[in-house]
Amino acid sequence: MKLEKETSETGRFVRQPNRFTTRIEAGGAHPPEPGRYRIYASYACPWAHRSLIVRELLGLQDVIGVTIVDPIRDERGWRIPGGDPVTGVEFLSELYLATDPDYQGRYTVPCVWDITAKRLVTNDYPQITLTLETAFAPWHAEHAPDLYPEALRAEIDALNEVIFDGLNNGVYQAGFARSQAAYDEAVTKVFATLDMLEERLSHRRRLHGDELTESDVRLYPTLARFDAVYHSHFKCSVRRLIDYPALWAYARDLHAIPAFRDTTDFDQIKRHYFMTQTNINPSGIVPRGPEIDWAPA
Repeated sequence: MKLEKETSETGRFVRQPNRFTTRIEAGGAHPPEPGRYRIYASYACPWAHRSLIVRELLGLQDVIGVTIVDPIRDERGWRIPGGDPVTGVEFLSELYLATDPDYQGRYTVPCVWDITAKRLVTNDYPQITLTLETAFAPWHAEHAPDLYPEALRAEIDALNEVIFDGLNNGVYQAGFARSQAAYDEAVTKVFATLDMLEERLSHRRRLHGDELTESDVRLYPTLARFDAVYHSHFKCSVRRLIDYPALWAYARDLHAIPAFRDTTDFDQIKRHYFMTQTNINPSGIVPRGPEIDWAPA
């Protein structure tokens, strides 16, 4: 990971902006069509994990293809084991450079390739799941959940911002901090957000009531990685997820849903963080444990 461009003068982690942000939308240059798009994702990456969960929840497996990259990344970026069956490339970087030969940033997942236009349309991970939930609505499975109901969109968007800043990105700000002040600021924010969510979930099943929404999808990947990776690797060690009764019950409840459980690969998650982020873990040793039962209570 190229951290030198993502660290401020005060040692704070500043996430790279998304380079490709074109929308897939009816009437646009990239209209939603079955079989036209392919998502490139990693089971290890929390941002990509969202897209995999939503694709499964909405029953879009036959509408939008997916290529899973290897969790171990080197200076060439994400490798595609056996080569990509659609484009034939071996590394995700080839698709970035085919779209923009001058691209200089990290080659991130998830991203979406337009098979017809032969270019990357988007690596804008917050928008990708919203696109699956809205632009691809005509192809949702019959009993698919409405993850982004119009009546709740303002509330969902507001909570998503809090979750992103305080937790999704907050754990990275703690883990990649290059000063004590930057770390202290980030880790305090992480646990203040967890405390707030614990209170919120102490009297409701999901973040916005009883039904699944986009907010639940955005929170879960961070919770799934918290005790296995972020608690030790990113020094978010004030408390564990399992120390929060409501949050831990909520996370296990979501994990019991096949779309969440079947896209959660703890082996790939741990190998990716501990083996590729050698600036934090120079030995590359993957720790054993924690031994946690994710079965619902």
